[in-house]
Amino acid sequence: MPKDLRATAKILQGADLAREIRESARAEAAAFAAITGRTPHLRVLLAGNDPASETYVRAKTHAAAEAGLRAETRALPVDVAPDELLAEVDAANRDDDVDGILVQLPLPEGHDTRRVLDAVLARKDVDGVPPENVGLLQQGRPRFTPCTPAGILALLEANGISLPGRRAVVVGRSEIVGKPVAALLAARDATVTLAHSKTTDLPAVCREADVLVVAIGRPAFVTADFVRPGAVVVDVGVNRLTAERELPKALEGSASIREELRKKGRALVGDVAFEEVARIAGALTPVPGGVGPLTVAMLLKNTVLAAAIRLKK
Repeated sequence: MPKDLRATAKILQGADLAREIRESARAEAAAFAAITGRTPHLRVLLAGNDPASETYVRAKTHAAAEAGLRAETRALPVDVAPDELLAEVDAANRDDDVDGILVQLPLPEGHDTRRVLDAVLARKDVDGVPPENVGLLQQGRPRFTPCTPAGILALLEANGISLPGRRAVVVGRSEIVGKPVAALLAARDATVTLAHSKTTDLPAVCREADVLVVAIGRPAFVTADFVRPGAVVVDVGVNRLTAERELPKALEGSASIREELRKKGRALVGDVAFEEVARIAGALTPVPGGVGPLTVAMLLKNTVLAAAIRLKK
């Protein structure tokens, strides 16, 4: 996380809350094992060799193992045929020992992401993206709340951030973050605008927000000009930079990021220009360390829930 002594925003760290959720998942997994004689089982399908995806999958499976879950990764080559990937999904669907399935995104070129995600059984899809689970979420009775949106809402609640009656703007309309987090905010009586790259005068729309959630996948896209003074800003973006020439204009003056690039050869930055937004926001999540740990924790929680749901069938 960049350091700036002039920052006034409360920094919303996710690590402690994520630890609590992981411990809760561990206790629930142990109770499940005591009843059934087996542990909840998560299978991750990883296609290709995207470095960020490989890092995320290692973190997820490591956290699952620490929480007492059985976690396995089926690593598939970058040239895996679409039919082969779908066959792996079908095998996981039919495997009675598998409780939760996660297809790691993005998929290599040539794959129909929607078709792959739709092929996962709704009762096993622990990221809540098949149409059946999306419909239940929109009706306010989710089976599995998508992991990142669930983490965002948990973080806001843990920090006493009230939502009823407040204006919320979500930037980004993806199926796994933007749309579901907008639904969750609306279900908690916020007045929600779902904005995106084609929104007219996007900075002005964002400045209306009491709570601004940014998930657009562009490093430091949201600058101080987008933020109402005192607003709560949730940065969902994780962008990997590997050279100073990749720095967007808003980060060119960041000594801490330049130093990180020189020392490590890489830097993770969010969709929000942290240092300048931290000087005017009321609260702000860092990257890394904000929403990310909660996404992993909610995956464990959903996997245990999937096992419990299947136990009742």
